[in-house]
Amino acid sequence: MVTEVTDQNFEEEVIKSNLPVMVDLWAPWCRPCLMVAPVVDKLAESYKGRFKFCRMNVDENPRTATKYQVMSIPTLLFIKGGQVTDTVIGAVPEQTLQPRIEALL
Repeated sequence: MVTEVTDQNFEEEVIKSNLPVMVDLWAPWCRPCLMVAPVVDKLAESYKGRFKFCRMNVDENPRTATKYQVMSIPTLLFIKGGQVTDTVIGAVPEQTLQPRIEALL
């Protein structure tokens, strides 16, 4: 399951998470974002209980996008222990994301 996060609950859901987290920063008008969404959904199912997956609409939540200097979307942030450990920009296949996820487990 992918958790929808906002500027208001980002700290609680992502930064304070006991599990490593991947945050998908997206917008509904972004074609590549729509291509990444099913990949993220599939990974969320595969890593259920071991890794947390979140999605944030940057149009509705500009504060977090600005804080993490998101200049283009989709941007995928990998966060462990409250710190960004890796970033992937653009629509990428599952095979590109899996090693990054495995590295944080």
